[in-house]
Amino acid sequence: MKKFLIISLAVIVAVMTFTPFLWMLSASFMKSGAANTYPPKIFPDEFDFSHYKTLFTRLNLTRYLINSTVISLGVTALSLLFNSMAGYAFAKFRFKKKKSFFKFLLSAMIIPGQVTMLPVFLILKNMGLINTYWAIIVPAMASIFGIFLIRQYAFSIPDSLIEAAKMDSATELQIYFRIILPLCKPILVTLGLFTFMGTWNDFLWPLIVMTDMNMYTLPVALANLMSEHVQDTELMMAGSVITILPVLVVFLALQKYYIKGIMMGSVKE
Repeated sequence: MKKFLIISLAVIVAVMTFTPFLWMLSASFMKSGAANTYPPKIFPDEFDFSHYKTLFTRLNLTRYLINSTVISLGVTALSLLFNSMAGYAFAKFRFKKKKSFFKFLLSAMIIPGQVTMLPVFLILKNMGLINTYWAIIVPAMASIFGIFLIRQYAFSIPDSLIEAAKMDSATELQIYFRIILPLCKPILVTLGLFTFMGTWNDFLWPLIVMTDMNMYTLPVALANLMSEHVQDTELMMAGSVITILPVLVVFLALQKYYIKGIMMGSVKE
């Protein structure tokens, strides 16, 4: 009975969570105005693909899709590189005040990101990076959370492997690329998913640093479309589907590594 109740509750929660996404997908294929009828329709009477055609032909969604893809992939790649280097160093290197410095680094996590937006914006402006991809990529190249996650996972790597590599005259870079990175694959995938999804869905920071409409990411462009086509619910649902679909596909493809990384990333020093 207990198992039955738990499964039933899980099914109810799953249905409640999935229903809005199902309606969003269904509404994107409805004819204009059909999504606003009462009682609301769950499925379209007939499938209409005109809203997707409008997004890519008249509203230049392809450009916004390219912007989001380039920025998200760039942030994810550089973030994994720098976070893994720093996390590995904090886990395996020995240097003075290492623990004190790391605690100081962790203490910065209590500072809300909104507080640092103005100084970061001014720094990027002085560097001439406003309204470029780098305005989003540079501030996200390393994060305290990412360093912490990699560091905790790196503790599970035996020191004997590193010592054996050094005895075979391996350099630090060879150890990092040939031993550390392959062994950290589960946590790197987990962090990569966090980073990719966070960057793809980010709205506030791209809105601040991008002044040209052609540089907008998908969430910003979608919000801009809502102000212009507030009555066109079906068009907005089609835009939402296109925005959500890439991150959903990436997550489903890598969820095995994601779960493994979460389960194994809790090693204590």
